Amino acid sequence: MQNETVISTGKPPKTGVSKSVKEHLVAYSFIAPNFIGFALFTLVPMIFAFVLAFVKWDGANPMDYVGLKNFNRLIQDPTFHKALWNTIIYTIGVVPLTMVCALGLAILLNQKILGRNIMRTVFFFPYVASLVAVAAVWNFIFSPTMGPVNNILHAITGIPIEELPRWAADKDWAMFTVVLFTVWKNMGYYMVIYLAGLQGVNPELYEAAELDGANAWKRFRNVTIPQLAPTTFFVLMILIINSFKVYDIFINLFAGADNQLNDSTRVLVYQIYNTAFRSLDYGYASAMAIVLFLLVLGITIVQFRGEKKYGQ
Repeated sequence: MQNETVISTGKPPKTGVSKSVKEHLVAYSFIAPNFIGFALFTLVPMIFAFVLAFVKWDGANPMDYVGLKNFNRLIQDPTFHKALWNTIIYTIGVVPLTMVCALGLAILLNQKILGRNIMRTVFFFPYVASLVAVAAVWNFIFSPTMGPVNNILHAITGIPIEELPRWAADKDWAMFTVVLFTVWKNMGYYMVIYLAGLQGVNPELYEAAELDGANAWKRFRNVTIPQLAPTTFFVLMILIINSFKVYDIFINLFAGADNQLNDSTRVLVYQIYNTAFRSLDYGYASAMAIVLFLLVLGITIVQFRGEKKYGQ
């Protein structure tokens, strides 16, 4: 029997997991905290909301399956119709005003003017400031009797303060007031987005247009607007989605108002909150949430198609 010769390489045999598996485990370990948080606080509640939309439940008694009755109830519910209509009116008021103000500020502060950086900070500050604090200040400024706005109007026009608009305290002026507040608070954020878009515009296009005899308006219409089209589309979609999901602004400006005023300022998310956590009708509130989800989903699909169009 011949002796077997064992050739030793000096390296121990490989044991345990491979290098590629370790790399995957490391990658998954970074993803896991965010995924677990998303699953627990977003994905599972969304699935549960879909289930609740087809049942009747008050949180204490057993669930009672009702099928599509919650959605049929939505069709006949005037309160839901009013909340949806108020949301649409709010969106129609906020979106164009915010876009115009943000674009105007971006164009102005994109020029080489004195104090440009300070002005950018001033206009951006309301967006990052505490909503509770700025809502309290806004309510004081537009106070019907003690606010500086009505007092200035009284001094200029001579109209008695009692006959001037009551702003957030009047059902006819409340929506107009909250639209102004939203535009003032958020236009600085969208101004920054437009500024980023303006930085990407090729200055040679302006030079070529100027050599062709185009004045400032023609350069704006034929160069700036087309070059900012993707940015404008992005801002438009984000504004529409955020307007449909608005809640915090209304609850801070109109908390504690009477029912008549609430009817003129009740938006969809506010109605969902009241139905779920005050009326304890979780099934019906979930049906409203599904309708809101479908609305936002439809807008998002339009956004993706628009981005694909501009990306070509």
